[in-house]
Amino acid sequence: MKNALIYIIGLTLLISCTPKRKFQKGFQVNTSDENSELSKIDGLDKDSLKFETRPGGVLLTGIPNVRLTSIFKVNYKKDKKTTFIGSNNFITKEEIYEYNPNNANIWNNHVLPGFDAVYGYNFVNISHYDIKENKQKLFFEKPVLIKTFYFPSFTKDTLNNKPVNRNYYIVSLYNDDTNKDGFINANDLRRIYLFNINGEKQKLLVPENYSVFKSEYDSENDLMYLFAQLDANENGSREELEPIHVFWVDLKDPNRTGQQYK
Repeated sequence: MKNALIYIIGLTLLISCTPKRKFQKGFQVNTSDENSELSKIDGLDKDSLKFETRPGGVLLTGIPNVRLTSIFKVNYKKDKKTTFIGSNNFITKEEIYEYNPNNANIWNNHVLPGFDAVYGYNFVNISHYDIKENKQKLFFEKPVLIKTFYFPSFTKDTLNNKPVNRNYYIVSLYNDDTNKDGFINANDLRRIYLFNINGEKQKLLVPENYSVFKSEYDSENDLMYLFAQLDANENGSREELEPIHVFWVDLKDPNRTGQQYK
């Protein structure tokens, strides 16, 4: 098919390979005695409000002087002596296209051209390091629960016979205890933010009273479509019967956004 092809690519803003129960653990934001319901959630009420973090691995970006480090929450096993952290899990896509004359689209197995995408269990922050300036800083002042992190890919992609160069980041995350259950986890509203290449937060790509749950990619226009559920009853949780709206982000210029369906 020669015209615009919309690839449903499961950007894992949406769905990850991490089992839902495990990913939902997140972390506690107030004490268990402040909410007796917390004791009903297996293991969660034993977490400390303050927790250790450790680096997971270095992420090579397509910007030569910028290197990133994923940061994970330190988790304790039942014996309280053994610890473990999550790891960088990269989201990939097979190089299969319905229309690809002369290798017009070479994405090097990326789910989006020009982006690597990474996720991991209890992924709570990102460190930005500028090699030229020898400066390090964190994306977030306090821990968040990152679902998927998109960053400029180290390998070079093409889209419709043209090179793809990205100079920004997109982060899908849970950053607030929206349902007031005492935890930041996958039961809260999922938000999606734009950061510039220096790791500075720019804007929400979908209003904060929505929960993003699905996306599609339009390769002809280089647009990301974001499906999000409106928190109509304002209880801070995504519910089956709440209205679904569709937003778009222009990946050529992510400051250009809009709403396609309401």
